[in-house]
Amino acid sequence: MTASPSDIARRLADNAEAVCRRYLSTGKREGQYWLVGNVHNEPGRSLYVRLSGQGGGRALPGKWTDAASGEHGDLLDIIAATCGHACLADTLAEARRFLSLPAEPAISLGGPTQSRLGQSSLMAAQRLWAASRPIDASLGSTYLAARGITATAGCTALRFHPRCFYRAGADDRPGIRTAWPALIAAVTDTDGRLTGIHRTWLDPGGLAKAPVKTPRRAMGRLLGSGVRFGSAGKVMAAGEGIETMLSLHQAMPAMPLIAALSAAHLAALEFPRGLKRLYVACDNDPAGEGAFVRLSERAVGQGVETVALRAERDDFNSDLVAHGVGALSTRLNAQLRPCDAVRFLGDG
Repeated sequence: MTASPSDIARRLADNAEAVCRRYLSTGKREGQYWLVGNVHNEPGRSLYVRLSGQGGGRALPGKWTDAASGEHGDLLDIIAATCGHACLADTLAEARRFLSLPAEPAISLGGPTQSRLGQSSLMAAQRLWAASRPIDASLGSTYLAARGITATAGCTALRFHPRCFYRAGADDRPGIRTAWPALIAAVTDTDGRLTGIHRTWLDPGGLAKAPVKTPRRAMGRLLGSGVRFGSAGKVMAAGEGIETMLSLHQAMPAMPLIAALSAAHLAALEFPRGLKRLYVACDNDPAGEGAFVRLSERAVGQGVETVALRAERDDFNSDLVAHGVGALSTRLNAQLRPCDAVRFLGDG
Protein backbone atom coordinates (compact mmCIF):
# COMPACT_ATOMS: atom_id res chain seq x y z
CA MET A 1 0.00 0.00 0.00
CA THR A 2 1.43 3.37 -1.00
CA ALA A 3 1.31 6.56 1.07
CA SER A 4 -1.04 9.30 -0.13
CA PRO A 5 0.03 12.97 -0.29
CA SER A 6 -1.82 13.62 3.00
CA ASP A 7 0.00 10.67 4.61
CA ILE A 8 3.32 12.04 3.43
CA ALA A 9 2.48 15.53 4.72
CA ARG A 10 1.63 14.01 8.12
CA ARG A 11 4.89 12.06 8.23
CA LEU A 12 6.81 15.21 7.35
CA ALA A 13 5.02 17.04 10.18
CA ASP A 14 6.07 14.29 12.59
CA ASN A 15 9.67 15.12 11.59
CA ALA A 16 9.18 18.86 11.22
CA GLU A 17 12.48 19.97 12.75
CA ALA A 18 14.48 17.54 10.59
CA VAL A 19 12.65 18.83 7.49
CA CYS A 20 13.45 22.42 8.44
CA ARG A 21 17.11 21.67 9.07
CA ARG A 22 17.33 20.09 5.62
CA TYR A 23 15.26 22.47 3.46
CA LEU A 24 15.31 25.70 5.52
CA SER A 25 18.93 25.48 6.59
CA THR A 26 19.49 29.25 6.93
CA GLY A 27 16.93 29.39 9.75
CA LYS A 28 17.08 28.34 13.38
CA ARG A 29 14.89 26.95 16.12
CA GLU A 30 13.38 29.25 18.73
CA GLY A 31 11.10 27.51 21.21
CA GLN A 32 8.45 25.52 19.36
CA TYR A 33 9.11 27.28 16.02
CA TRP A 34 11.65 27.30 13.20
CA LEU A 35 12.32 30.86 11.97
CA VAL A 36 13.62 31.72 8.50
CA GLY A 37 13.26 34.50 5.92
CA ASN A 38 10.87 32.88 3.44
CA VAL A 39 9.98 29.63 1.66
CA HIS A 40 13.07 30.00 -0.56
CA ASN A 41 15.39 29.53 2.45
CA GLU A 42 16.64 33.11 2.55
CA PRO A 43 17.93 34.45 5.90
CA GLY A 44 15.44 36.25 8.11
CA ARG A 45 12.70 35.72 10.67
CA SER A 46 9.37 36.43 9.00
CA LEU A 47 8.44 32.80 8.21
CA TYR A 48 7.77 30.52 11.16
CA VAL A 49 7.12 26.76 11.13
CA ARG A 50 5.40 25.05 14.05
CA LEU A 51 7.62 22.17 15.16
CA SER A 52 5.39 20.37 17.65
CA GLY A 53 1.93 20.33 19.16
CA GLN A 54 3.27 21.10 22.62
CA GLY A 55 2.85 24.47 24.22
CA GLY A 56 -0.83 25.04 23.38
CA GLY A 57 -2.36 27.04 20.56
CA ARG A 58 -4.24 25.89 17.48
CA ALA A 59 -1.26 25.61 15.13
CA LEU A 60 -0.46 22.07 13.99
CA PRO A 61 3.09 20.72 13.62
CA GLY A 62 4.47 21.34 10.14
CA LYS A 63 2.17 24.28 9.42
CA TRP A 64 3.87 27.57 8.59
CA THR A 65 3.03 31.23 8.02
CA ASP A 66 5.05 34.04 6.46
CA ALA A 67 4.20 37.17 8.43
CA ALA A 68 5.65 39.39 5.70
CA SER A 69 3.55 38.09 2.79
CA GLY A 70 0.63 36.35 4.51
CA GLU A 71 1.46 33.06 2.75
CA HIS A 72 0.91 29.83 4.63
CA GLY A 73 0.99 26.09 3.99
CA ASP A 74 2.53 22.78 5.00
CA LEU A 75 5.94 21.14 4.62
CA LEU A 76 5.18 19.83 1.12
CA ASP A 77 4.93 23.49 0.05
CA ILE A 78 8.31 24.17 1.67
CA ILE A 79 9.95 21.31 -0.24
CA ALA A 80 8.34 22.43 -3.52
CA ALA A 81 9.56 26.01 -3.09
CA THR A 82 13.12 25.26 -1.99
CA CYS A 83 13.62 22.61 -4.68
CA GLY A 84 11.95 24.69 -7.42
CA HIS A 85 9.36 22.07 -8.31
CA ALA A 86 6.52 22.91 -10.70
CA CYS A 87 4.95 19.45 -10.46
CA LEU A 88 3.45 17.78 -7.39
CA ALA A 89 4.91 14.43 -8.44
CA ASP A 90 8.45 15.82 -8.12
CA THR A 91 7.72 17.16 -4.63
CA LEU A 92 6.23 13.86 -3.46
CA ALA A 93 9.22 11.98 -4.86
CA GLU A 94 11.62 14.25 -2.97
CA ALA A 95 9.58 13.86 0.23
CA ARG A 96 9.66 10.08 -0.14
CA ARG A 97 13.44 10.16 -0.48
CA PHE A 98 13.72 12.30 2.64
CA LEU A 99 11.44 9.96 4.59
CA SER A 100 13.15 6.83 3.17
CA LEU A 101 9.81 5.61 1.79
CA PRO A 102 9.52 3.30 -1.25
CA ALA A 103 9.23 5.12 -4.56
CA GLU A 104 5.70 5.65 -5.86
CA PRO A 105 4.75 3.76 -9.05
CA ALA A 106 4.59 6.07 -12.05
CA ILE A 107 1.09 7.53 -12.21
CA SER A 108 -0.40 10.74 -13.53
CA LEU A 109 -1.08 13.41 -10.93
CA GLY A 110 -2.65 15.85 -13.34
CA GLY A 111 0.54 17.45 -14.61
CA PRO A 112 1.98 20.76 -13.43
CA THR A 113 0.17 22.33 -10.49
CA GLN A 114 0.21 25.74 -8.85
CA SER A 115 1.05 25.49 -5.16
CA ARG A 116 -1.57 26.65 -2.72
CA LEU A 117 0.75 29.29 -1.34
CA GLY A 118 1.52 30.65 -4.82
CA GLN A 119 -2.07 31.14 -5.95
CA SER A 120 -3.21 33.43 -3.13
CA SER A 121 0.06 35.36 -3.19
CA LEU A 122 -0.16 35.82 -6.96
CA MET A 123 -3.68 37.21 -6.72
CA ALA A 124 -2.56 39.71 -4.08
CA ALA A 125 0.36 40.72 -6.32
CA GLN A 126 -1.97 41.26 -9.29
CA ARG A 127 -4.28 43.47 -7.21
CA LEU A 128 -1.42 45.61 -5.93
CA TRP A 129 0.05 46.02 -9.41
CA ALA A 130 -3.32 47.11 -10.80
CA ALA A 131 -3.73 49.64 -7.97
CA SER A 132 -0.31 51.23 -8.57
CA ARG A 133 0.38 54.12 -10.93
CA PRO A 134 3.20 55.12 -13.30
CA ILE A 135 6.45 55.99 -11.59
CA ASP A 136 7.03 59.21 -13.56
CA ALA A 137 7.03 62.36 -11.38
CA SER A 138 6.32 60.29 -8.26
CA LEU A 139 8.10 59.82 -4.96
CA GLY A 140 9.47 56.62 -6.47
CA SER A 141 11.37 58.53 -9.15
CA THR A 142 12.61 60.96 -6.49
CA TYR A 143 14.02 58.07 -4.47
CA LEU A 144 15.75 56.53 -7.49
CA ALA A 145 17.25 59.89 -8.49
CA ALA A 146 18.78 60.10 -5.01
CA ARG A 147 20.50 56.80 -5.85
CA GLY A 148 21.87 58.25 -9.12
CA ILE A 149 19.17 56.59 -11.25
CA THR A 150 17.39 59.01 -13.58
CA ALA A 151 16.95 57.00 -16.81
CA THR A 152 13.61 55.40 -15.94
CA ALA A 153 11.63 56.44 -19.02
CA GLY A 154 10.27 53.31 -20.65
CA CYS A 155 10.84 51.16 -17.55
CA THR A 156 7.31 49.76 -17.59
CA ALA A 157 8.18 47.20 -14.90
CA LEU A 158 8.19 50.01 -12.32
CA ARG A 159 5.19 51.66 -10.67
CA PHE A 160 4.45 53.65 -7.52
CA HIS A 161 1.89 53.26 -4.75
CA PRO A 162 1.34 56.19 -2.36
CA ARG A 163 0.02 54.09 0.57
CA CYS A 164 1.21 50.49 0.36
CA PHE A 165 0.33 48.24 3.29
CA TYR A 166 3.26 47.18 5.48
CA ARG A 167 2.83 44.25 7.85
CA ALA A 168 5.00 44.94 10.89
CA GLY A 169 7.25 42.11 12.05
CA ALA A 170 8.43 41.14 15.50
CA ASP A 171 11.60 43.22 15.06
CA ASP A 172 9.78 46.45 14.13
CA ARG A 173 9.32 49.08 16.79
CA PRO A 174 5.92 49.16 18.53
CA GLY A 175 3.30 51.33 16.85
CA ILE A 176 5.07 51.41 13.46
CA ARG A 177 2.76 52.82 10.78
CA THR A 178 1.17 50.26 8.46
CA ALA A 179 1.11 52.24 5.19
CA TRP A 180 4.06 53.85 3.40
CA PRO A 181 4.81 55.11 -0.10
CA ALA A 182 6.35 52.28 -2.12
CA LEU A 183 8.21 51.57 -5.32
CA ILE A 184 6.43 48.63 -6.95
CA ALA A 185 8.19 46.36 -9.48
CA ALA A 186 6.55 43.70 -11.65
CA VAL A 187 8.07 40.21 -11.56
CA THR A 188 7.42 38.39 -14.83
CA ASP A 189 8.32 35.06 -16.43
CA THR A 190 10.00 34.57 -19.81
CA ASP A 191 6.62 34.92 -21.56
CA GLY A 192 5.94 38.26 -19.90
CA ARG A 193 3.26 37.00 -17.51
CA LEU A 194 3.07 38.69 -14.11
CA THR A 195 4.09 36.15 -11.47
CA GLY A 196 4.69 38.46 -8.51
CA ILE A 197 5.68 41.94 -7.35
CA HIS A 198 8.48 43.50 -5.33
CA ARG A 199 7.88 46.36 -2.89
CA THR A 200 10.41 48.92 -1.65
CA TRP A 201 8.81 51.03 1.07
CA LEU A 202 9.98 54.66 1.09
CA ASP A 203 10.34 57.42 3.62
CA PRO A 204 7.76 60.14 2.85
CA GLY A 205 10.63 62.53 2.17
CA GLY A 206 11.53 60.41 -0.85
CA LEU A 207 15.29 60.32 -0.29
CA ALA A 208 15.59 57.02 1.61
CA LYS A 209 13.85 53.77 2.37
CA ALA A 210 11.16 53.72 5.04
CA PRO A 211 12.49 53.32 8.61
CA VAL A 212 11.16 49.78 9.00
CA LYS A 213 12.97 46.51 9.69
CA THR A 214 12.38 45.01 6.22
CA PRO A 215 11.84 47.82 3.68
CA ARG A 216 12.05 45.36 0.78
CA ARG A 217 9.69 42.42 0.31
CA ALA A 218 8.45 40.35 -2.60
CA MET A 219 5.39 38.18 -3.04
CA GLY A 220 4.06 35.83 -5.68
CA ARG A 221 5.75 33.04 -7.61
CA LEU A 222 9.30 34.29 -7.96
CA LEU A 223 11.42 31.24 -8.81
CA GLY A 224 12.85 31.56 -12.32
CA SER A 225 11.27 34.96 -12.88
CA GLY A 226 12.55 38.52 -12.44
CA VAL A 227 12.01 42.24 -12.91
CA ARG A 228 12.73 42.94 -16.59
CA PHE A 229 13.97 46.09 -18.27
CA GLY A 230 13.87 45.83 -22.06
CA SER A 231 12.91 42.97 -24.37
CA ALA A 232 14.81 39.70 -24.26
CA GLY A 233 17.65 39.29 -26.76
CA LYS A 234 20.64 37.12 -27.55
CA VAL A 235 22.75 39.22 -25.16
CA MET A 236 21.41 40.27 -21.75
CA ALA A 237 22.52 41.08 -18.21
CA ALA A 238 21.14 39.82 -14.92
CA GLY A 239 21.81 40.52 -11.27
CA GLU A 240 20.22 40.55 -7.84
CA GLY A 241 18.85 43.98 -6.96
CA ILE A 242 16.58 46.37 -8.85
CA GLU A 243 18.81 49.35 -8.10
CA THR A 244 21.87 47.40 -9.22
CA MET A 245 20.31 46.66 -12.60
CA LEU A 246 18.89 50.16 -13.01
CA SER A 247 22.43 51.45 -12.43
CA LEU A 248 23.60 49.35 -15.39
CA HIS A 249 20.63 50.75 -17.32
CA GLN A 250 22.07 54.24 -16.78
CA ALA A 251 25.24 53.23 -18.64
CA MET A 252 23.73 50.72 -21.09
CA PRO A 253 20.11 51.74 -21.80
CA ALA A 254 19.85 49.38 -24.78
CA MET A 255 21.01 46.28 -22.88
CA PRO A 256 18.10 44.04 -21.80
CA LEU A 257 18.30 43.50 -18.03
CA ILE A 258 16.77 41.21 -15.40
CA ALA A 259 16.76 41.77 -11.62
CA ALA A 260 16.27 38.39 -9.92
CA LEU A 261 15.78 40.02 -6.45
CA SER A 262 18.13 37.75 -4.46
CA ALA A 263 21.19 35.56 -4.86
CA ALA A 264 19.09 32.40 -4.54
CA HIS A 265 16.71 33.51 -7.26
CA LEU A 266 19.56 34.66 -9.49
CA ALA A 267 21.03 31.17 -9.35
CA ALA A 268 17.65 29.73 -10.41
CA LEU A 269 16.86 32.29 -13.14
CA GLU A 270 15.11 30.82 -16.18
CA PHE A 271 17.00 31.62 -19.38
CA PRO A 272 14.96 33.42 -22.06
CA ARG A 273 14.63 31.63 -25.38
CA GLY A 274 17.39 32.49 -27.84
CA LEU A 275 19.81 33.75 -25.17
CA LYS A 276 23.46 33.26 -26.16
CA ARG A 277 25.43 35.39 -23.70
CA LEU A 278 24.44 36.49 -20.19
CA TYR A 279 26.40 39.09 -18.25
CA VAL A 280 26.00 38.58 -14.52
CA ALA A 281 26.33 41.60 -12.23
CA CYS A 282 27.88 39.95 -9.19
CA ASP A 283 27.41 41.48 -5.76
CA ASN A 284 30.71 41.53 -3.88
CA ASP A 285 29.82 38.96 -1.22
CA PRO A 286 29.93 35.15 -0.91
CA ALA A 287 26.24 34.81 -1.82
CA GLY A 288 26.74 36.80 -5.02
CA GLU A 289 29.76 34.74 -6.05
CA GLY A 290 27.91 31.51 -5.27
CA ALA A 291 24.95 32.60 -7.38
CA PHE A 292 27.25 33.26 -10.34
CA VAL A 293 28.86 29.83 -10.02
CA ARG A 294 25.52 28.00 -9.84
CA LEU A 295 24.02 30.02 -12.68
CA SER A 296 27.08 29.38 -14.85
CA GLU A 297 26.89 25.64 -14.21
CA ARG A 298 23.27 25.61 -15.42
CA ALA A 299 24.08 27.81 -18.40
CA VAL A 300 26.68 25.39 -19.78
CA GLY A 301 24.03 22.75 -20.37
CA GLN A 302 21.84 25.22 -22.25
CA GLY A 303 24.49 26.65 -24.53
CA VAL A 304 24.60 30.04 -22.80
CA GLU A 305 27.89 31.83 -22.16
CA THR A 306 28.09 33.63 -18.81
CA VAL A 307 30.40 36.57 -18.14
CA ALA A 308 30.88 38.12 -14.71
CA LEU A 309 30.58 41.89 -14.26
CA ARG A 310 32.24 42.99 -11.03
CA ALA A 311 31.70 46.29 -9.25
CA GLU A 312 34.46 48.17 -7.45
CA ARG A 313 32.34 48.52 -4.31
CA ASP A 314 29.64 46.22 -2.93
CA ASP A 315 27.42 46.58 -6.03
CA PHE A 316 27.03 48.72 -9.14
CA ASN A 317 24.63 51.18 -7.51
CA SER A 318 27.30 52.01 -4.94
CA ASP A 319 29.72 52.55 -7.84
CA LEU A 320 27.24 54.82 -9.61
CA VAL A 321 26.57 56.94 -6.52
CA ALA A 322 30.27 57.22 -5.66
CA HIS A 323 31.77 57.82 -9.11
CA GLY A 324 29.02 58.71 -11.59
CA VAL A 325 27.86 57.15 -14.83
CA GLY A 326 31.05 58.02 -16.75
CA ALA A 327 33.29 56.02 -14.45
CA LEU A 328 30.72 53.19 -14.42
CA SER A 329 30.77 53.07 -18.23
CA THR A 330 34.56 52.93 -18.21
CA ARG A 331 34.53 50.00 -15.78
CA LEU A 332 31.93 48.14 -17.84
CA ASN A 333 33.86 48.79 -21.06
CA ALA A 334 36.80 46.83 -19.63
CA GLN A 335 34.60 43.82 -18.82
CA LEU A 336 32.20 43.53 -21.76
CA ARG A 337 33.08 41.58 -24.88
CA PRO A 338 34.43 44.17 -27.39
CA CYS A 339 31.48 43.66 -29.77
CA ASP A 340 29.03 44.26 -26.91
CA ALA A 341 30.93 47.28 -25.62
CA VAL A 342 30.60 48.92 -29.04
CA ARG A 343 26.93 48.00 -29.30
CA PHE A 344 25.72 48.90 -25.81
CA LEU A 345 28.19 51.53 -24.57
CA GLY A 346 28.98 53.31 -27.81
CA ASP A 347 31.03 56.42 -27.24
CA GLY A 348 29.87 56.59 -23.58
